[in-house]
Amino acid sequence: MGPIRGLKRRKKTETKKLDQNVFAVSVSSQPESLDWWDEFSQRITGPLSGSESKEAIKFESVFKFSRRTFDYICSLVKEHMVTRNFSGSNGKHLSLQDQVAVALRRLSSGESLTNIGDSFGMNQSTVSQVTWRFVEAMEERGLHYLCWPTQGEMEEIKSKFERMRGLPNCCGAIDITHIMMTLPTADSSDDVWLDGEGNCSMTLQAIVDPEMRFRNIITGWPGSMSDDIVLRSSGFFKLCEEGTCLNGKRMVLSEGTEVREFIVGDSGFPLLEWLITPYQGTKLSDNKSEFNKRLSATQIVARRAFVRLKEMWKIIQGVMWKPDKNKLPRIILVCCILHNIVIDMEDQVQDEMLLSHHHDSGYHQQSCEFAEKTGSLLRDKLSLYLSGKLP
Repeated sequence: MGPIRGLKRRKKTETKKLDQNVFAVSVSSQPESLDWWDEFSQRITGPLSGSESKEAIKFESVFKFSRRTFDYICSLVKEHMVTRNFSGSNGKHLSLQDQVAVALRRLSSGESLTNIGDSFGMNQSTVSQVTWRFVEAMEERGLHYLCWPTQGEMEEIKSKFERMRGLPNCCGAIDITHIMMTLPTADSSDDVWLDGEGNCSMTLQAIVDPEMRFRNIITGWPGSMSDDIVLRSSGFFKLCEEGTCLNGKRMVLSEGTEVREFIVGDSGFPLLEWLITPYQGTKLSDNKSEFNKRLSATQIVARRAFVRLKEMWKIIQGVMWKPDKNKLPRIILVCCILHNIVIDMEDQVQDEMLLSHHHDSGYHQQSCEFAEKTGSLLRDKLSLYLSGKLP
């Protein structure tokens, strides 16, 4: 790799540490004009260069994150990716950076294999193979970026949620989104994937922290399943019901009144001892209405996380054309991992993205009437506490 812009040329190769969490980048004596991106961007044709006219194509305009983040992702998958050789249509060997660029462009643009191949100078079969190789590499090397918080992390998460809208001992926000698909007409399982809005879709359930990191996900279930059923089919539900998750320190609200750890969700989820949902109905007391506002303002981080996920990784934003239903959950998983990596890298390019307001446009809010007594009691405690009326 050529030198980083802004550094002086040196005769000998040296290593510069960019950050404690970022791999060391090798700096060589090659002139800046021979940097990988400078050379690679000159080969990009078609859709990628059409809007740039004669100006140089900017790295961020193609990938929506910084070169620093790209280099880190390369370091993460290097060991797995370099074990197999791929070539472009001109017969030239694809470097590690070439392969990662192709895969990331496929995931982030959502463009067809043909369009990506035409843009990067390779056939669609190579684009498909390189992308899947990258997905496998990210599963193997990046899974630790999607994990449940440690005890120390959880205390910080609870503190941040409480600073948001006052909810004490809140550990996360849960939501569900749909990945829409077009299935082959001969697929006899179409009805299973047909959701309430008449779309063929796959669900993605996620629990999110205050920074919009995905802390737990489940995907692969058909869109015909309600939010309630998807939750009850998850490993997270079983762990919470067994008492091995969300079982940390209780918080004392007043003398004789305490609350356990919990997460918040919308009205599509059941009201449980560890999952608090809004009060339902039209004639609510001031206390309950205020509580609903606070809960919704807290739970919105999960919705925003889904919006950012789909805006960033457009392969799962639109309607996927005849996807492999066995591979799609793994692609969704990798998109969630990449989402978290960009957050952990504190990539400022993300802050400049224009986001829409909905991750499931056209979908109506589901409603679940199931309510555990212990969940109702906890919700009432929280409502009274936030209104200042807790004895």
